[in-house]
Amino acid sequence: MDTRTQQHEQSKSLGRVAAKLFFAITDQWDLNESQRLKLAGQSSRSTLHGWRKKVDAGQDLTLSPDTLERLSYLAGIYKALQIIFPSEEQWRSWVRKPNRDFGGDSALQHMLGGRVMDLADVRRYLDHWRGGAFE
Repeated sequence: MDTRTQQHEQSKSLGRVAAKLFFAITDQWDLNESQRLKLAGQSSRSTLHGWRKKVDAGQDLTLSPDTLERLSYLAGIYKALQIIFPSEEQWRSWVRKPNRDFGGDSALQHMLGGRVMDLADVRRYLDHWRGGAFE
């Protein structure tokens, strides 16, 4: 197997893992389908249904670089929240709480702006908070 084929195979496996994590995170945050679509940068409900079907079947899934970037930001946000907050209740509910640093919106409302940068903003905010910049 040449390097290009090997990279393609790894990418399909990565897509399945990323989608599985996406569903786990958005399930824990109790997001509806519309919110999931916005965070994933998708417009079609059938796309998410197809992802879920492949994840449940353990099948590989090819995702675009933009989608992988979005899901990576969500995974980083999720992980940062678990590091920052000692209890599950705190890290699960934080995304919905009003936040003055997002103009009074919650982090979820900010992320639902639909741009990759909205996700990056929240990730960067949490990374700085973990580092003590937001005391």
